[in-house]
Formats: sequence, C-alpha cells, structure tokens
Amino acid sequence: MTRTSVFAASLVLAGAGAAQAENAIETTLSEWAIDAAHTHISFSVPHMVVSEVDGQFKTFSGKVLLDEKDPARSKLEFKAEVASIDTGVADRDKHLKGPDFFDAEKYPAIQFSSTAIKKSGKGYKITGDLTLRGVTKRVTLDATLSAPVVNPWGKQVRAARVTGTINRQDFGVSWNKSLDKGGVLVGDAVALDIKVELNK
Repeated sequence: MTRTSVFAASLVLAGAGAAQAENAIETTLSEWAIDAAHTHISFSVPHMVVSEVDGQFKTFSGKVLLDEKDPARSKLEFKAEVASIDTGVADRDKHLKGPDFFDAEKYPAIQFSSTAIKKSGKGYKITGDLTLRGVTKRVTLDATLSAPVVNPWGKQVRAARVTGTINRQDFGVSWNKSLDKGGVLVGDAVALDIKVELNK
C-alpha cells in the first residue's frame, strides 16, 4: 500500500470513528411529547405603567429530545400559532394579531430552536434562536426539569418550566401610545412563563 493510500485509509477510518461517536450521542437522546392538555404557554406585558396584561398561546407544537445522562446535550424545538393568542379580551386579541403587533397573517408562527443548554444551579440556561414577526434573535432562557414519574397508564411523565424576558422592540413589535402624565401604554419587556408536561 502506498503512502497516499495509507493516508486516505486513515482519513476514512477517522471519519467512520467520528460518525460512530456522533451516532452514539444521538442514541442517548429520547423523544418526549408535549402534553398539550397540561401545558401552558403564557406571557405578561406592562400596561399603562401601573399594571400588567396576561395572555397565552393556545395552539402550539414542539419536540423535546432529552439526554438522560447529560441534559446539556438535549434539544428543544417549539412553535406557537400567533392566531391562537388569548388575553381574554376579543378586541385586544384582534389588535395583537394585526399589523401593529404580531401581524399573524404575514407571520403566522413564533418559533424557537435551542442551540445550547448549560447547567445552571439546580436548573439550566437554554440558549436558542427565537423567531418572531420574521425577526430571529438569539435569546437565553431559564429552565427546570423534574425527574420522571410513571402515570396510572404506564407512561413516563416529567415537567419542565421555562421562564425569561424578551424585549418586543428587538423583534419589530413597536406599536405604542404615550400617556398624558408620562410613560407609555404598553411596556417593552415581555415576561415568558412556559409550563410543559412531557410524556414518553
């Protein structure tokens, strides 16, 4: 075998070894389904300086791949349908779905895809790409994950909670009205509180 052939063979073996290592990591990931009946995607926004408006998205989907031995290798993808927004007031919901805010007709979904998960105290820091109103920004959220339990139907169940704050201005959601005595009608900081039940 020539020196060139030996080098080529080494590259092939190295590539095969890397592929096997990657496959080994992938096989440690287990897929957990989001139980929509026990999941709540909520947010709150400052209103007229002195109070807050709470809302939720009622239609959503997602995929969670968990690494039981090393949760930092886990992956998360999530999508919420903008048209499903619900703040308890029909006229306000209609305004939020319109061009002044989310523009649901042009941008029907809010999406998040994790890029890194790191241990942080008793929980985790989830960094990922959040796409809202056609704008994608890198954000970091806080998360906790419970140990699994078995429900009466034999399925493994665990809970996750994701919280954080984003600035709506970063995503082009900028509509507002000034108040006579100072301040604005709608604050910029949007607090997220996502409670998820996962089934396996």
